[in-house]
Amino acid sequence: MKKFRGKRRYFRNLHKAAATEHLRLDFGKGGWFDLWHTHLDFIGHGNRSIKIRREHVKAHIALYKSLLKNLEIFEKPFQSWIEIDGQDAGSDAVYIHSPNPNEDNFPLKKENIDWEVELPLYLKGLIDTQEFDIGRYLSETEVHFIIQAKCLKNRL
Repeated sequence: MKKFRGKRRYFRNLHKAAATEHLRLDFGKGGWFDLWHTHLDFIGHGNRSIKIRREHVKAHIALYKSLLKNLEIFEKPFQSWIEIDGQDAGSDAVYIHSPNPNEDNFPLKKENIDWEVELPLYLKGLIDTQEFDIGRYLSETEVHFIIQAKCLKNRL
């Protein structure tokens, strides 16, 4: 595997992106979200090492917190969560979902989420369990972790 050069600049830009991503969203009256999501590690750098994966998870959590703060003014009901793919860091994403004109799929319900889970090494110590619930579900042969704020009314 090719050496990952420019890590310091990469992570500085990653955290800057996490801090500003919410600026491009419409939180007004007419706004809606149809499973809107963003991947901060679309390329999958987090697959290289646990240290890199943990940095990306931290950035996803920071983005999620800033989105929740901005969603306080959103007048429609919504769901929001972080989804962490157990195998592929490039699939990790932050989601927002609300009633929308595209499909009648709100509230979204994911089946078989186990909310009493043992966390993998790359998630341990990153997530405040007083603030967030952490669950796990299986899809086909893949494991996914859900991180969701306890304060949300519309749960998965």
